[in-house]
Amino acid sequence: MQWQQQTCLLTGATGGIGQAIAKALANKGVSLILQGRSESRLQQLSNSLTGEHQILVADITTTQGREKICSMAELNTISMLINNAGVGQFSLLEDTEEAVIVDTLEANLLAPILLSKALLPVLQKTNQRQATPSYLVNIGSAFGSIGFAGQSIYCASKFGLRGFTEALHRELADTNVHVHYFAPRATATSINSDQAMAMNQALGNSIDSPESVANSLIQQLETGHARQFVGFPEKLFVKINGAFPHIVDKALFKKLPIIKRFLRREKDVEQTAQEVLS
Repeated sequence: MQWQQQTCLLTGATGGIGQAIAKALANKGVSLILQGRSESRLQQLSNSLTGEHQILVADITTTQGREKICSMAELNTISMLINNAGVGQFSLLEDTEEAVIVDTLEANLLAPILLSKALLPVLQKTNQRQATPSYLVNIGSAFGSIGFAGQSIYCASKFGLRGFTEALHRELADTNVHVHYFAPRATATSINSDQAMAMNQALGNSIDSPESVANSLIQQLETGHARQFVGFPEKLFVKINGAFPHIVDKALFKKLPIIKRFLRREKDVEQTAQEVLS
């Protein structure tokens, strides 16, 4: 991997994992285009990084936002796209508003697909010009392989992203565009609500720092692995769930009372907030 020759468009740069990825790449000498929706947060992040970088204020879920992203990516002849932007969801399906379902699927699945399609010609043109590989990385989740109660829409979006990435990896196998799927487990970022974090602690789930997640992504790109699942026993659960899902069913059924207890608390918090605002 020739890091100093890379120009990377990183979506969701101001999120917890996004900031950590940005710092890790900047320290490697990568030139970054940092995408997000807050100019002040993007500028603050850019100022904290080693090297010179650009910021891009745009919404990946809108046609106008994606067009703005594509124009800047083409102008700068990016060699790497990291689809990192995304949103979380922690609620029973019956309690999940339609708008939340649509927003989750748009941000986590539809936008990365549309950006990948739009920017694929740029990535192909770049590696033809430089005679080096270009890279398309989709940030998934352990829940893109393991269905988890209370996060059905989030799981649907990440399952879809994993399938899309795998198919695209095989579709582009005869090109010089390297497609990667990276799946962190629970990470200490604001995408998880306080109740979701408390649930993970009650269940004994390991929670990684954004910095360790970013380091794992760097290792994946350096080794060239198409797929990377972070953490144990999550790696093992992914394999077992793929081959013997009934075993994982039984394990997670035992945890369902704990999960639902925190889901009820999440609902109570939301209802209280709505009452305060009304």
